[in-house]
Amino acid sequence: MNISQQRDTAVRPRARGTERSLARRAELIAIGRRLFADTSYDALSMDDIARQAHVAKGLIYYYFQSKRGYYLAIIQDSVADLVSFAAGGVELGQVDRVHRTIDSYLRYAEHNQAAYRTIVSGGVGFDAEVHAIRDGVREAIVATIADGAYGRTDIAPLARMGLIAWVCSVEGAALDWIDRLELSRATMRDLLVKSLGGTLRAIEELDPAYPAPAPARRDG
Repeated sequence: MNISQQRDTAVRPRARGTERSLARRAELIAIGRRLFADTSYDALSMDDIARQAHVAKGLIYYYFQSKRGYYLAIIQDSVADLVSFAAGGVELGQVDRVHRTIDSYLRYAEHNQAAYRTIVSGGVGFDAEVHAIRDGVREAIVATIADGAYGRTDIAPLARMGLIAWVCSVEGAALDWIDRLELSRATMRDLLVKSLGGTLRAIEELDPAYPAPAPARRDG
């Protein structure tokens, strides 16, 4: 199940599919995205959330059943936007599309630091739903890069593993980056693009059926 499907099927009001209720739910998610952008899950109680959102606490329970349900819906919604944007731009050239994908990823991490840390760390303990969100993001980024580099997303295990390893390194680097913010987003993006070029060349060396695209060769 991809991120968009998770967002569509995750914790939502039971048999309350009216246009008004869906709009109200979307409004609460938008409020929650602002509240949790730089604040961890544990730092806000339901009373805090209701007070800052200027709504009755019962309304949040009505739509999301629990604080955790509300938080997961917020993460799924914001991550779905990230993935949709990253996978777009198909009309762009290879270099521009890669830059756009990585820049949007870093922008999300920068402006949603608490949520990003939760996603990458897998939540509190082993949280299967948060892990599923993280894995969905990884697969979406791999698919976007594979499509740009090779013109297809159904790639061999070695090529996929190489790209997954690069995405995992991006996660760790992005965590350190948002903690320090010593580099501009543009510099960080360019660094990650260069490292992707190295990954693509390594994949080609081990499996010539997946030649590195011309932009990656120029960086070598």
